[in-house]
Amino acid sequence: MGDLFLVRHGETEWSLSGQHTSWTDLPLTDRGREQARGLGPLLTSHRIGAVFVSPMKRARQTAELAGLQGAQVDADLSEWDYGAYEGVTTQEIHRTRPDWFLFTDGVAPGPPEHPGEGPEDVGARADRILAKAHAALGNTEGCVVLVAHGHFLRVLTARYLGLPASAGALFQLATGTVCRLGTEHGRPVLAAWNVRPSS
Repeated sequence: MGDLFLVRHGETEWSLSGQHTSWTDLPLTDRGREQARGLGPLLTSHRIGAVFVSPMKRARQTAELAGLQGAQVDADLSEWDYGAYEGVTTQEIHRTRPDWFLFTDGVAPGPPEHPGEGPEDVGARADRILAKAHAALGNTEGCVVLVAHGHFLRVLTARYLGLPASAGALFQLATGTVCRLGTEHGRPVLAAWNVRPSS
């Protein structure tokens, strides 16, 4: 059975500025598109059995530019719903909540269509995606690739390793990178993290 590859989308204007971005559907910057194209050789050198991608433009563009074919769009791969913190930087939040920490505190409620999520809400989505990925791995000889977002993929990694969703805080994840989750002696392991194309 193959491994699970995680791809964080390339750079956007808000990832560059540090603004929390969940449902705001930003495209990649020029650098983000370059990052995405550079991921192709890291991924297509492996036998890929299935690809799942977030519905957001930045993720779908990354998958396409990286040469990933036949991607299945799955809303469970969407970024953490930041509620009232959409478009707001951590520095701005700390002006009124100096001790605020996303992975333990969640977010302030947003509009009805985007009320925000707590860590356990994101963890539940991550568990659903992991179940789908494991099913796909069981039906193919190749690897499974997930193309999504930084905070979500950090939570997913924690859940893959049997840790609580809040432990996603331990895994810093840059734009335009690939990570690999595998097994050793039948146990889940982190096999590679924040891998970028060699320059």
